Amino acid sequence: MSLAQTKRFLQRFLLRSNPFKLFITFILILFLYYLISGSNSSENNSIIIQNRKKSSYNYKPSLNLDSNDNSNNWKPKNLPADHISHYNLNKLKSTPNALLNNEKVLILSPMANFHQQYWDNLLKLSYPRELIELGFILPRTNDGDIALKLLEIEIKKIQDPKNKNISKFSKITILRQDNESPESQLEKDRHALKTQKERRSQMATARNSLLFSTIGPFTSWILWLDSDIIETPNTLIQDLTAHDKPVIAANCYQRYYDEDEKIEKIRPYDFNNWAESDEGLRLASTMSDDEIIVEGYQEIATYRPLMAHFYDSNGNIFDEMSLDGVGGTCLLVKADVHRDGAMFPNFPFYHLIETEGFAKMCKRLGYEVFGLPNYLVYHYNE
Repeated sequence: MSLAQTKRFLQRFLLRSNPFKLFITFILILFLYYLISGSNSSENNSIIIQNRKKSSYNYKPSLNLDSNDNSNNWKPKNLPADHISHYNLNKLKSTPNALLNNEKVLILSPMANFHQQYWDNLLKLSYPRELIELGFILPRTNDGDIALKLLEIEIKKIQDPKNKNISKFSKITILRQDNESPESQLEKDRHALKTQKERRSQMATARNSLLFSTIGPFTSWILWLDSDIIETPNTLIQDLTAHDKPVIAANCYQRYYDEDEKIEKIRPYDFNNWAESDEGLRLASTMSDDEIIVEGYQEIATYRPLMAHFYDSNGNIFDEMSLDGVGGTCLLVKADVHRDGAMFPNFPFYHLIETEGFAKMCKRLGYEVFGLPNYLVYHYNE
């Protein structure tokens, strides 16, 4: 309809209509508008007030709800300017003097079962707790439910704000897996060859979820520490960071009682720390893309040098060994390695998966990977 047509329509409407009826209609419209807008404004203000009471932020007390003042009265006082936080990651460092430089360490532990010895050992670490963040991920299984309850009990003890005499961890995050996980956590089932591809794929997904949910702009180092590790040196973090390596693994052993000799002994446990061999490369060249090589099994003979077999009780605990595959029992990673894209492949990656695939990915990104054959940590013995 053109402007002229609209004008003619309004002229005809006004000529045919009773002026008194038009006036009454106009007054009713104004009244309804005022009623509706006033109700919405009152309701919205009421909702805002209730939300402000529940908020953890502190707001300025001089609030005038009836005022049309568009100042920053509603702005929380303790938020950064414009609600935007800026972090210069170029200034974030991972150095061999981590403790001296107050570098933050994120300890990540996938947890299927809770072991009190693991938690007690964690509390014995001499690195300041205010520089340590913890992250856990637990499966949605019956064992996971039990582990979660026990873990929360211990966390509440140490993080209780009423207890001023105990130092607290900087932050603790607990996640539940949203992917499938093996129901059985028995050692014989966890290490069965036929279950390795599926199990390690699930573990890789859980590790990635934990990593991406917890790494922050202040994280300098990430220590992957399995919840089955029940004994480490108290200076574990300082010892590993002192090597200043992008990726470095401790040698995981296990204490046991020898029934024949009637004495306590130790034996190697983690066979995922290895250096590549010609036979390993040859085997990989014969496999289809979706097949993986799993180290430490007689059925797959790679003849790779395993760090577990290089332990020397009289050797220097700081001796280093170049590796091509790593386990996740006790693994220190510079946070920038993860930020550059190194993650745990839950698919065959150059015929490797999970932690071993992670080592391959690190090397493809140009990072060196090392192990400490004489530096022992101990795994829970079932």
